Amino acid sequence: MPSAETTPAGVREPEPVRPTREDEVAAAGSELIGGPIGRRALLGTSWWTPLRVVVIVAVGMFALGMVQKVPCYDSGWFFGASSQYTHACYSDIPHLYQGRGFADGLVPYFDKLPGDMDYLEYPVLTGVFMEVAAWLTPGSGSIMLQEQVYWFVNAGMLMLCAAVIAVCVVRTHRRRPWDGLLVALAPAFALTATINWDLLAVALTAAAMLMWSRSRPLAFGVLLGLATAAKLYPVFLLGPLFLLCWRAGKWREFFIATGGAVAAWLVVNLPVMIFAFDGWSKFYTFSQERGVDFGSFWLIWAQNTTTPPSTDFVNTAATVLVLLCFLGIAALTLTAPRRPRFAQLAFLVVAAFILTNKVYSPQYVLWLVPLAVLARPKWRDFLIWQACEVAYFLGIWMYLAYTTSGDAHKGLPTDGYHWAIAVHLLGTLYLCGMVVRDILMPERDVVRRSGDDDPSGGVLDGAEDVFVLGAAAHPPRHAVHFDGPQVEWGSRSSEDGSL
Repeated sequence: MPSAETTPAGVREPEPVRPTREDEVAAAGSELIGGPIGRRALLGTSWWTPLRVVVIVAVGMFALGMVQKVPCYDSGWFFGASSQYTHACYSDIPHLYQGRGFADGLVPYFDKLPGDMDYLEYPVLTGVFMEVAAWLTPGSGSIMLQEQVYWFVNAGMLMLCAAVIAVCVVRTHRRRPWDGLLVALAPAFALTATINWDLLAVALTAAAMLMWSRSRPLAFGVLLGLATAAKLYPVFLLGPLFLLCWRAGKWREFFIATGGAVAAWLVVNLPVMIFAFDGWSKFYTFSQERGVDFGSFWLIWAQNTTTPPSTDFVNTAATVLVLLCFLGIAALTLTAPRRPRFAQLAFLVVAAFILTNKVYSPQYVLWLVPLAVLARPKWRDFLIWQACEVAYFLGIWMYLAYTTSGDAHKGLPTDGYHWAIAVHLLGTLYLCGMVVRDILMPERDVVRRSGDDDPSGGVLDGAEDVFVLGAAAHPPRHAVHFDGPQVEWGSRSSEDGSL
C-alpha cells in the first residue's frame, strides 16, 4: 500500500459506482425514496453507509419473509393437509424437528431413526446446525410448541447467515457496494430463506468469494470446504477457479485454495465418517436413490409419458448433461476475448447443475442469488429472473395444494405446474445467456464498463494470460468501438496494493 508521501496529489481513489447513475431501472426505482444520488452528494460522511443500509434492508426483508410464514406458524404446519400450501408458507424445519429425531434427543448420523428415513439425509455441517438449534429449543411443552420454537430459533440463526451474505456481497466488489441491494431486496430470497437450511452454505460460499477477492486463497479454500460440508454445490466453484488459474498461470494460489478446501471438509466429515459411516453416507445414497422430483424438466417428461425414465437413467443422463455444460464453460473460459470474471463462471457452473438436476426445491434459488449479483449486477435482468422464481415459488405450492386437497382440487393442476417449471427454467437460462454474452462481449459487462477488470478475482484481477485458445490470443474486436472506461489488460497498477 503506497504511503501518503509517495502517492501523487492528483491520484485519487476511484469513486464508488452509483447504480442510479448507470442503471435506468435503479434510477426509476430510486424515485420512491427521493430520486437518484446527485453528483454533489457526500457519500460516506454519515452513519448511513452502503454496508449498513444494505444489511438493514436485508434483515428487514428477511423479517417480512418470516411474517409471510405466520399462517403456517399459527396453524398451517399442524392442521389440515393443504393449508400450508394454499398459504404458500411451507417449511421443512418444523416438520423435521420430530421427523428426524431432534425432539427425542437422537444424535444425528449416530442414532438410527424410526420410519422410512433411517438416518439424517443432510451433510454433516448442516446436521450440526440443526442440532445446535435443537439444543436451543426447550424440550418442555407440547410438540406443536416445540416445533414452533425450533423454527423460530432456526430463523434467528438463518437471519445471521443472511446478514453475512449481505456484508460479503457488499465488500466483494469494493467499488460497487450498492449492488448488495439486489441481494437484500430479492423477493425470492425473502420467500425461501426459512424453508430449509441452505443459507448456511450460501453464507459460507459468499464469505469464501470475499476472501478470494482479497487474495487470501487459504481462507477461501477453508470456507469453501466448510460450505461443501454443509451443501454439495459449493465444490463446483473449484472448477472455474482451476480454469481461470490455468489461463492466468496462478497455480500456487489454486493449489493452496484446493488444499484448504479438502482439509476443512475432512475436519468436519472424517470423525463422523469413521465412527458412523452409515449415517454419514446417507446424504450421498439418498441423493443417488432419489427419483425424479419437483421443479426439474425431468418431472415434465416423467408426467407426460406412459413410460417414465428410471432413476438410474436420469442419474446417468443428468450427469452427462451437467458434464457437457461444464465442458462448454471450460471452452468459453479458455477462448473468451478476455478472461471471464470469477463470479461469472461461478454463477454459470451452479446454474448448470440446477438446470440439469433431477430436483429443484424452491430454496435452491438461494444458491444463485449472491452469485447472480456478482456476475451481472443489472437490475432489469435480475428482476426478470426473480419474477420467474417467484412465479415458480407460488406454482409449486399451488400444485401441492391441488394434489393434497382431494376432490376439491384447490390450486394448480399438473399442466399449470409444468408451465411454472418452464418459467423457472427459462428465467435461469435468460440470466445465463446475459452472463455468457458479457463474457463474449466484455464491453457489455456492467462491471468492466465501470473501469474494473475482475474485482472478485483476487490474484486474477489484472493478471496476464499465459494460456489461451483460439480468438483469445488476439485483441477483442468488439472493444475497438467501445467509448467507456478502459482497463489495461494484464497490467496491475502499482498503486493498487490493497486489491
